[in-house]
Amino acid sequence: MSSKGKGKGGGGGGKGAGGGDDKPLKPCQQVKVRHILCEKQSKVLEALELIKNGKSFSDVAQNYSEDKARQGGSLGYITRESMVGAFSEKAFSQPVGVVSEPFKTQFGYHIILVEDRK
Repeated sequence: MSSKGKGKGGGGGGKGAGGGDDKPLKPCQQVKVRHILCEKQSKVLEALELIKNGKSFSDVAQNYSEDKARQGGSLGYITRESMVGAFSEKAFSQPVGVVSEPFKTQFGYHIILVEDRK
């Protein structure tokens, strides 16, 4: 299943961030998330540009993320309560396979890719 997510990282990025089909998301208890965390906004924007140009999310995470880089940014399945508010809100409102626009938490700037919802 994880290889499916890696493929989506490149393909989803090719569509551009924030895409999607505007269908309401079904409520879920957990989401499977990859993320890239950078202290500086300029670095996260550079990472996003690489993803938009077709580089896989996991490869970019390994080179740019300051957290979970060895796992290609994978956080696995998370619940709403397991992450800080802004991160959870973004993760649970993001469609599967679409790369988010950068957002800020107290830890820095993030880009996320939701791989699954359950």
